[in-house]
Amino acid sequence: MTTYTAIGQPTTRADGPEKVTGKALYSADVPLEGCLWGKVLRSPFAHARIVSIDTSKARAVPGVHAVLMGRDTAGVLYGRRLRDVPPLAHDRVRFIGDPVAAVAAVDEDTALAALALIEVEYEELPAVFDPLEAMQEGAPLLHPGVNSYAGLPQPLARPSNVFVRNEWHRGNMEAGFAQSDLVVEGTYTTPLVHQAYLEPHTCAVHIDAQGRIQVWASNKAPHALRQQLAEAVGIPRERIVLNHAYIGGDFGGKGSPMNVPLCYFLALHAGRPVKMAMDYVEEFMAANPRHPSVITLKTGVKRDGTLVAHQGLVVYNSGAYGGFKPGVNLGGGGHIGGAYRIPNVDLQWLQVYTNTVPGGHYRAPGDPQALFAIESHVDVIARRLGMDPMEFRLKNVVNSSEETPIGHGYEEVKAREVLQAAAEASDYRKPRPRYVGRGMAMGDRGPGGGETHAEVTLHPNGSVTLGTPIFEQGAGAYTMMSTVVGEELGLPGERVQVVPWNTDAVPFDSGTGGSRVTRIGGIAAYQAAQEAKRQMARLAAEILAWPEERVALRGDLLSRQDTGATHPWRDVLARAGRSVSGRASYRDTERSHVTSFVAQVAEVAVDPETGQVKLLRFTTVHDVGRVINPVGHQGQIDGSVVQGIGYALMEELKVEDGRVTSLSFGDYKIPTARDIPEMETVLLESEGGVGPYRIKGIGENPIGPVAAAIANAVEDAVGVRITSLPITPEKVYRAMRERSR
Repeated sequence: MTTYTAIGQPTTRADGPEKVTGKALYSADVPLEGCLWGKVLRSPFAHARIVSIDTSKARAVPGVHAVLMGRDTAGVLYGRRLRDVPPLAHDRVRFIGDPVAAVAAVDEDTALAALALIEVEYEELPAVFDPLEAMQEGAPLLHPGVNSYAGLPQPLARPSNVFVRNEWHRGNMEAGFAQSDLVVEGTYTTPLVHQAYLEPHTCAVHIDAQGRIQVWASNKAPHALRQQLAEAVGIPRERIVLNHAYIGGDFGGKGSPMNVPLCYFLALHAGRPVKMAMDYVEEFMAANPRHPSVITLKTGVKRDGTLVAHQGLVVYNSGAYGGFKPGVNLGGGGHIGGAYRIPNVDLQWLQVYTNTVPGGHYRAPGDPQALFAIESHVDVIARRLGMDPMEFRLKNVVNSSEETPIGHGYEEVKAREVLQAAAEASDYRKPRPRYVGRGMAMGDRGPGGGETHAEVTLHPNGSVTLGTPIFEQGAGAYTMMSTVVGEELGLPGERVQVVPWNTDAVPFDSGTGGSRVTRIGGIAAYQAAQEAKRQMARLAAEILAWPEERVALRGDLLSRQDTGATHPWRDVLARAGRSVSGRASYRDTERSHVTSFVAQVAEVAVDPETGQVKLLRFTTVHDVGRVINPVGHQGQIDGSVVQGIGYALMEELKVEDGRVTSLSFGDYKIPTARDIPEMETVLLESEGGVGPYRIKGIGENPIGPVAAAIANAVEDAVGVRITSLPITPEKVYRAMRERSR
């Protein structure tokens, strides 16, 4: 493999100093003269008609500058693609937490006092909370006008709570099951879970003297947000500016407009800037968490372990709206067939409206649900056949010449290699004590596509800046791009200062998400650095009278490749009295020709008296291509695995009759240091990536198989199969008691 000086070396975070010193500016920190605070009144009913709203007492409170209700925003619907979310409920509310009215006041206390004085009369309507019930004839219909919504992928034959249906079919299912020696069926369920970022959703809106709408938001896709706001409120997008603000954690949850359209209306009516910040009660009850799911699988297999036929249905509970998803559907639903060689396939994944909190995106959207089901199911099949689960996987997993169950083919597939490396690193075959078990699971996820831009500028004082429209959300995008520029210029990455642009700078940027930034942003930074070197060579030819084609730049020096003469480039710039820049635009929206496989092994101990599961050891093996920054890369793996552990063992937004009852971190448990076991990472580097450095994505794929690996380990330890997350002691205890009867 090619030897690099900056790439592959541990690198400090480019955004680290500002964050640890408190200089980093987040949306709630933006200083705006005369700024008001906006707060929201939310529905106490899951489904109800709004009969009347009386805001007169709220308007009379000193310090209140605007009070809005649904009629003030009537006709406005927003969303990332599907526009079905009203800023304020107009005719009816669809979940407990739906915004009904809003106040802008001089401070939060005044706004909250005014909210308490708003009187709303409701007429309760029948509600539906279970997605399977919502699919039935006669179920309450949440969106009778669904076919009128902009962004609906396909018109429905008639209004239905099932508003998105994805399907993939191959082969002959009837013949496949007829040829099978064993048919195994199972149902797997996953809960509603929150991303648990540190910074809740915040935003600020200021309509300036020129009538331009200045926006700051904890949003990782500023150009998309600008477009969404423009379409929702009916104004040209050129009038909207998304200004840079740091994002205090994302994990997929910071891509939706959330309160930005409402904040705009408050600022418009108040005639002053307005800030809004959700507290964590609001986050848990009304943000955009990971979708719950019900997954049913039916698989036919030969006695020798050959997979013949596979049928899968994923029902995602979308909650009351679908607008918080960028593609409306969840692409991860296609993973319910895993990465296995199956000739006959029938897969469906659906989105269903219910009267519950709307779902959005959370790290590898759709993958953790689908992989928990299929990788648990694979173990069930293997055990029914009397085969070792690893050997069963090795027999059926795809190779480079084959397609996955949904028809995807990839170059340099490393599925077998990661499985074998995981078994070796984890001592998978080593004997274990009683009530200790090991479980394996695997998955894959390729880097996403998109569009971005970059500009590298060399200044007369010797400094280097990198301009980018990407807003850092904590994953290390600025560190990665500055490392790339440093590599190409022969400078330490720390010498490259990142300058974020607002949305006026470029026509569009895809934003952060989908494991795309290293693939897309890295290539844009690389190309901008090359162009900056070309511009520097042209200037050197002009100032130094050197042949342009013989000029090279490395580190702080220009050199003549024919004579070996050198000259500091900062001196050339000083003599010219200007800087030089290289700008690049890169767009690649095609599905990647490579994917990154992960195999994981969990080792657990189960207390037979209580059902308590203790995670002893966790091994994760990744097919990674070239690693840009080992520290950031490992951080992505560790964080993803820890979130997967939480998903597997403890996390759940509990809902009773549509009401989220775990509204604090006292009730909603996430892993702490005491819950994290010994963790081992194995990286299988190769040249099988994309771009000039042959990279692969890492932000999302470690989370997918974690829960299945733990569930498989629990069965290996005590012989019970838990098919519903999280795997709590109560569930394990009950399963062991039922088995012993």
